[in-house]
This record gives sequence, C-alpha cells and structure tokens, in this order.
Amino acid sequence: MAFLSGLLSIGGLLLLAGYLFRIPYLQQLQTDARIAAAVMFILIGVMHLVKPYKLTYMIEGILPYTYALVMISGVLEILLGIGLCFPATRVYAGWGLILLLVLMFPANIHVAVKQLPAPGGLPAAPWYTWSRLAFQPVYILWVWWAAVTA
Repeated sequence: MAFLSGLLSIGGLLLLAGYLFRIPYLQQLQTDARIAAAVMFILIGVMHLVKPYKLTYMIEGILPYTYALVMISGVLEILLGIGLCFPATRVYAGWGLILLLVLMFPANIHVAVKQLPAPGGLPAAPWYTWSRLAFQPVYILWVWWAAVTA
C-alpha cells in the first residue's frame, strides 16, 4: 500500500502542478501516472541496491541466490523505470515492469503465507501482508495503462 500511496501522491502532485503552472504536458493523467510509476520504481530499485539484505528474506527457501536476485531486480526496476520516461522505450519498459511484477508475486505470497514482516519495516500483521497481494494487479494495470496503452 505504500507503493500505491507513492503512485497516487506523485501523480496527484504532478497533475496539480500542471494546472497551477499551466503546463499542458502535466495536465494529462496518463502522463502523470507514467512519471509517478517511473519515480516509484526507480526509488524501489535503489532501495533494493542499498539495502538488499532487508529483502532477501522474502525469497529465502524458495529460490537460490537471494542476494543476486534482489540486486538484479533492483537494477531492472531502475532501468525499466527510466525506460518509462522515453517514448522509444516506454512500451518495452512497461511490459518489462509488468513481467517483473508477475515474477515478484510469489515472493509476496511467501511473505503472507509464512506470516513474515512486510518489506521496509511495514506492519507484519496478517491483514497487511495479505492485503498487499490485492494491490499487485492494481500496479500491473497502472503500468499497462500508463505505459503500454499510451
């Protein structure tokens, strides 16, 4: 839900800035959604690289090379987030992020089933870890609408 809060906050601020400062480019909801997604994926990717050991627990026991996988996913999130910013790579980056979200879904299921704490120091309560699963399709739809259909 923190990721969704970031998407909505950044997107809303961009839209507001577009109208306040009369910037036509930022008055387009789809553009603001794409920029918000780029910012959030870049931030999350950086977190993967800066604090990988805070995320490895999510896949320990189900996949080998946990450290490497966290680092690779971080690099991909950053590169694909940047890719959302350019018309020539936007669609490819969108599909790449959708694939990444699908591939990461089992880690979120593992966290919920094993009643592990949510990443980033977020609540470990079962209601929270299970509710995170419901938001994964929302993120996929967000990226699809903002990047692939643009």
